[in-house]
Amino acid sequence: MNMATTNPPVEGADRWILNLRGLAVTRIGIDFRLTLVLDGGWEVVLETPARLSVGALGSRRPVIPETQDVAAALPLFGAEVASAVAFKSGSLRMVFDSGLHLVCPADASFEAWQVTGPQGRRFVSLPGGGLATWGTR
Repeated sequence: MNMATTNPPVEGADRWILNLRGLAVTRIGIDFRLTLVLDGGWEVVLETPARLSVGALGSRRPVIPETQDVAAALPLFGAEVASAVAFKSGSLRMVFDSGLHLVCPADASFEAWQVTGPQGRRFVSLPGGGLATWGTR
């Protein structure tokens, strides 16, 4: 069994460490959202523009779900999560074993992203910033 399915997310002062390390992207869905389905019953849904880069300082490519401009995210298929952090400010940062970094900031007007997992776990970026969580205790 993958450790990410047995270890719950860990809360820090300004973030949640989601414990998704080693989970692979098994499916990518595209409609008005970009959905990354991971092993272990986890799903990452982006609803507002995000940035994808090679490394933390590499050139950034936009990922814009509402216009289906998400081609930059297709190389995430099959990639394994190296780290995933939900910041209490409402931003999400994921790093993959391929070296790709995905960052989705909070949006002023909409829920920018959500991460759902087993046992009712859910993290949602709130409009205007902030983070709502369920099933984390």
